Amino acid sequence: MAEVAKQGMMSPYEAARERTVLENKRKMEALNLRHLSAAIKEAPKTPSPMKQKRRRIIEDAVVVPSPPRRSRRLANLPEVKYAEIAPHSAERMTRSSRKPSDLIYLASRGPISMKARLEAATKAEELELQLDPEFPSFVKAMLHSHVVRGFWLGLPSHFCDTYMPKQDCIVTLVDEKDEEFDTNYLAYKKGLSGGWAGFAICHGMQDGDAAVFQLIKPTTFKVHIIRAASDDDEKDE
Repeated sequence: MAEVAKQGMMSPYEAARERTVLENKRKMEALNLRHLSAAIKEAPKTPSPMKQKRRRIIEDAVVVPSPPRRSRRLANLPEVKYAEIAPHSAERMTRSSRKPSDLIYLASRGPISMKARLEAATKAEELELQLDPEFPSFVKAMLHSHVVRGFWLGLPSHFCDTYMPKQDCIVTLVDEKDEEFDTNYLAYKKGLSGGWAGFAICHGMQDGDAAVFQLIKPTTFKVHIIRAASDDDEKDE
């Protein structure tokens, strides 16, 4: 009776909804879904067999080296074995008549004092004053990066802006025996790169030495080298 009275107070929509809810409850009780849901919550969790990771077994593959690819026009030529080629070629960017066995390579001297460096630079400046002023020149003191490791010789910026070409070119260095050595001049870096190492090693230039560079032609320097005395040389004296 209570349910009938209650339905008499509801709207048709609410009454239909109430009937649907009651019908669903009866179906759930008939299927025993509440007890099934509780049993599922209390059951221990076990990993799904579908989610188990399978270990991949990778057998050791035997790699068979393939022959190097060669173009058709080189296929019939004999293969070059680079290991048989000397790593250091005796050829340098030089037009000097000296043979490789005649090249002067001095072992690293003893420590160079600041006094010896200044004396070499002073002698180079005195020598520069004796040169023909018609040809521009500058003095460059040699550092470790110039003549031992790196072999990069930066030139004075103001000198390059005034006298040197504005693009990369070959600059020839002429020593005191009039032997010529070609070097690469890099305009944007304002210095000498390839070829300078050969000149420095050939003339045994060391850290602390000084050199006078005289521009006798647009791309040719006459180079005068002044040696710095090591501390061992001063002790012997």
